[in-house]
Amino acid sequence: MAAPVAKLALKGVHKRFGDKVVLDGVDIEVAPGKSLVIIGGSGQGKSVTLKIAIGLMRPDSGYVAVDGADTTELSQRARAENNRKFGMLFQGAALFDSLTIWENVAFRLLNADKVARKEAKARAIESLARVGLPASVAELYPIELSGGMQKRAGLARAVAATPDILFFDEPTTGLDPINADVINDLIVEQVKRLGCTAVSITHDMASARKIGDEIAFLYKGKILWRGPAAEIDRTGNPYVDQFVHGRADGPIRPEV
Repeated sequence: MAAPVAKLALKGVHKRFGDKVVLDGVDIEVAPGKSLVIIGGSGQGKSVTLKIAIGLMRPDSGYVAVDGADTTELSQRARAENNRKFGMLFQGAALFDSLTIWENVAFRLLNADKVARKEAKARAIESLARVGLPASVAELYPIELSGGMQKRAGLARAVAATPDILFFDEPTTGLDPINADVINDLIVEQVKRLGCTAVSITHDMASARKIGDEIAFLYKGKILWRGPAAEIDRTGNPYVDQFVHGRADGPIRPEV
């Protein structure tokens, strides 16, 4: 029986900025319904990988495929249609200060999908409930919410349009350990509810262990290791071992 087509694939992806090589032949496949977490230190190419995957940035060479179809050279219209498959929780939630919480959650519904405001608001409130926020926050503004509540609202926005693929950019950054664990649980719950594919980038090992079926370690633009999340503490890879356990001694040297 043939293996299912990868929901998302990056093949031979290279990216550089001037003389700095950021990605050096990245190959990643994520199967339908699976959650992959990409870990690695700052400046190793995690964010660039995510931006290329969602089409915000083009690779210098290589390509990105969604459902087996190359998306690298899509027209603007085709790109917009392809991006309907995506949902994203941005680092820091990235809510619009001038919009109410429900308008933030329904932003795509209102502006891309052209859903009527009454229906969009109802769907936004439903999404808020799924992440543990009461309807009473719908008319508030982001500044009126705590950091943890803002992150929940960002997650509600990511899932509001029932995407096929969810992207998470450092989902627990800026949160205390308790709120971080709450967000991790909500991510697992929503990915399972939607039955979607998920790709996350993080340096938070507690988050990586909880939300990932698999973990990939990115170092200097290359995937040095990939495997089940349960095996992250026994990879036998000295780079992964040093990073996972946060040791100063090892093959990874801080960049000055």
